Amino acid sequence: MNELWQLFWSFFRIGMFTLGGGYAMLPLIQHEVVEKRQWVDSKEFIELLALAQTAPGPMAVNAAVFVGYKRKSLAGSIVATLGMTLPSFMIILFIAMYLIGFRENRYVESFFKGIRPAVVALIAAPLYSLGKAMKISWFGIILAGSVAAAIAFADISPAIMVIVIAALGLCLGIIQKKRKAA
Repeated sequence: MNELWQLFWSFFRIGMFTLGGGYAMLPLIQHEVVEKRQWVDSKEFIELLALAQTAPGPMAVNAAVFVGYKRKSLAGSIVATLGMTLPSFMIILFIAMYLIGFRENRYVESFFKGIRPAVVALIAAPLYSLGKAMKISWFGIILAGSVAAAIAFADISPAIMVIVIAALGLCLGIIQKKRKAA
C-alpha cells in the first residue's frame, strides 16, 4: 500500500474512533505510529509530543503534521492532517444537519457523562508508558506534578511553563556536563 495512503488511513482511523480530543488520541497515535507502523521510535514520539503540544493548534493534528512530514515531507503532512481532521468535520457536519435537536436529550447527556472516566483513562495510560520510556526520576515526577499544579491551579500559561522547564533542563545539563568534566 502506498505510504501516503497509509498515512491518510492511519490518521483517519485515529480521528474516527477517538472520543475526547487530542489527549484521548494519544494511545491510538502511539500504537499506530510507534508500535504498529514504526514510523517513529519511542524517543522520537516523546519529542514529537513535546513539539506538538507547544505548537499552536490541536495537539493531535500537530502530531499528524509532524509524523506526516517526517515520512513524506509536505505531501505526508497534508494527507496525515486530512486524515486526522476529516472524521471530525464529517461528524460535526452530520450533527449540525440532523442531530441538533438531540442536544438536550438525557440519553445523549448520559452517554457523554458516561464516557468521561474512559477518556481520563485513555489520557493516563500513554502518560504512564511515556514516563516509563523516558526513565523519569523522582525529581522528574515531582517536577511534572509541580508544573501540572502550576498550570491547573495558578493559571500559569503552559507555554510559559515549557519555556521555564526547558531553561531549567538546559541549566541542569550544563551543570552535569561541568561536573563530569571536572
